[in-house]
Amino acid sequence: MQDRRAKAKADAGSDRVVATNRRARHDYELLDTYECGMVLTGSEVKSLREGKAQITEAYARLDDGELWLFQSHVPPWVFAVGFGSHDPDRKRKLLLHRSELARIADKVKTQPLTIVPLKLYFKDGRAKLEIALAKGRKQHDRREAIKERDANREIARSIRNAEKLG
Repeated sequence: MQDRRAKAKADAGSDRVVATNRRARHDYELLDTYECGMVLTGSEVKSLREGKAQITEAYARLDDGELWLFQSHVPPWVFAVGFGSHDPDRKRKLLLHRSELARIADKVKTQPLTIVPLKLYFKDGRAKLEIALAKGRKQHDRREAIKERDANREIARSIRNAEKLG
């Protein structure tokens, strides 16, 4: 019993990543990032604590002044049989300050931007989602980004080798 409590305290105190969307950094040019809370049921939180979630196909959208997360998959918790499990693919409400929501709404209305989830994690015992306003990249832009990243990596490698020798 005490072991479970100690583990819960350790989880509550640290930032623990549940799911990441690595593809987003490749497919989109990220402009602004925001941290938002999520409205979840108890069985969803238990499932997230086990590290089971998928946000690679997910996206967020504004509806009636509220931000919603679509196509995220949180599988039902195994032990949530008796008291009602949740729909794994339901839309989930995201929690942001009103000023942040207004800023996002203005940018999405004026520019062709997408709201992409980047990371789902626990912070101080609460589930948080890092989202980004992103602009889609074309195929040639992706290739340029890969070339630039490889060139930067090569420069860093040569600097490290020069420091080792000198």
